[in-house]
Amino acid sequence: MSAARRIPFDPLGKIADGAFELKVLTQRGLLKPVRPDKLARMGWTFARWGASPATGAAVTAIQYPDETSVVDELGELTFLEVHERSNALAHALAEMGVGPGDGVGIMCRDHRGFVDATLASSKLGSSALLLNTAFAARQLADVVEQEGPKVLIYDEEFAGLLEGVGSDVQRLVAWEEEGKTGDPSLESLIEDGDSSDLSPPADSPRFVILTSGTTGTPKGAQRSNPEGIGSFAALIDRIPFQSRQTMMIAAPLFHSWGFTHFVLSLPTAATIVLRRRFDPEDTLRAIAETHAEVLVVVPVMMQRILELPQETIEKHDVSSLRITSASGSALPGELATKWMDTFGDNLYNLYGSTEVAYATIATPQELREAPGTAGRPPRNTVVKIYDEDGKEVPQGETGRIFVGNEMAFEGYTGGGGKDVIEGLLSSGDVGHFDEEGRLFIDGRDDEMIVSGGENVFPREVEDLLSDHEAVAEAAVIGVEDDKFGQRLKAFVVVQNGDPSEDELKGYVKENLARYKVPREIEFLDELPRNATGKVLKRDLVEREQERSGREATAGGS
Repeated sequence: MSAARRIPFDPLGKIADGAFELKVLTQRGLLKPVRPDKLARMGWTFARWGASPATGAAVTAIQYPDETSVVDELGELTFLEVHERSNALAHALAEMGVGPGDGVGIMCRDHRGFVDATLASSKLGSSALLLNTAFAARQLADVVEQEGPKVLIYDEEFAGLLEGVGSDVQRLVAWEEEGKTGDPSLESLIEDGDSSDLSPPADSPRFVILTSGTTGTPKGAQRSNPEGIGSFAALIDRIPFQSRQTMMIAAPLFHSWGFTHFVLSLPTAATIVLRRRFDPEDTLRAIAETHAEVLVVVPVMMQRILELPQETIEKHDVSSLRITSASGSALPGELATKWMDTFGDNLYNLYGSTEVAYATIATPQELREAPGTAGRPPRNTVVKIYDEDGKEVPQGETGRIFVGNEMAFEGYTGGGGKDVIEGLLSSGDVGHFDEEGRLFIDGRDDEMIVSGGENVFPREVEDLLSDHEAVAEAAVIGVEDDKFGQRLKAFVVVQNGDPSEDELKGYVKENLARYKVPREIEFLDELPRNATGKVLKRDLVEREQERSGREATAGGS
């Protein structure tokens, strides 16, 4: 297996790319007249720091110092305040021994503390490790041991999960509830810190987003800053983000989708609106109050908003909304259509993965014409579909999806990567192109289940259930779900005692993240197997599909 590579371009292609980037940046309002003194400072900053979040924070502080950058439950911060706060925190982290290449674990909900920590890490050239706020204590301890951050920045509500984290990892509290942890707070370090600008670090900053591995321990997918602005221009060409928009990021910032928009908010000088927990009506209220033009969601959030009573939806004026940016799990065609019927044709659906970044984007027109499509590749992204022998399949035939662009990840922090063919990286899915060149996702090329935007491998849950004293064996499958894309269902064979469904669900919840808890558990006398003893999960899947079909028929009669 060869290593993944960035897609090469010829000199004429580079000229064409430059013209494309200039056109898009002009259309989106990112190239506009600037005072000569500010322009010189901005140019000098970019020349020294390159294309990084640190640059975005510094440049927006120069260009829009007194305009609002962040709105959260504590109030508003200007671009200059965000820049100076992250400077102060970066100096404090440096005094704690954090330097280029060192890990900074961030286990925060969506609020200013996440922004402070991420930007400070970028300014030090450190590696920001984005931790899932749904981790169980054992899972958090395993990840911290695996990734080895020097500092862990966490919200106080997660203090009870830190017992397994080594004492050698320094701890800071980002969001305080009662202030009883005994660990220093970010606010205290920022208030007492040096807000002066730092010198560019020797290493480029990196960001590690965790993705579940087949062994159950989440893998760290590492990514550096892209070279140049080509990938940024290609993305905003398909999703028309404008300069100085207000962006309501409802998706979790630790998730690749939420984090992508936080990063995008910097070069576009967007005002980002954050809430620590998602609530469907509060999201509409925040859009109305801030006149947000952009909403960032995963599909299950769209579903929950649409489940609100019609009078509740109509109570909030969200006519300012121009872009609903969705990704993270499968977007059913019916959900896409219902969303646009309710809120207008503003829906853009991105298909990709933590490893390949983006692959295709579906525009509102494409979602109207072909509900359920994943859309088309942005400029300079290559998507091909191969069969099991590594040969490209004809149009319309299903095969494994492979992607190449400048945003591909650099491999897992623990080593290894995804399959590669001709320099293109496996997305882990199977799909096909229709006659119009639109991509459709037909399923996974392995057993991974995507539930509510989170990736789950069944074996981890199966092994845990099998470890229970009352369980002989277990099998877990993904069942189609209108809200979550898929939900987990477990089939269990009991050996000792008579465990209840709730008891086993509680057992899983104690040991794994919440999104890995099966929503249903069915007890069987035995699991279906083939002649060699392998569990036939396809039999379980087919049985569930037949059952759903019967229920649908009964419900419609």
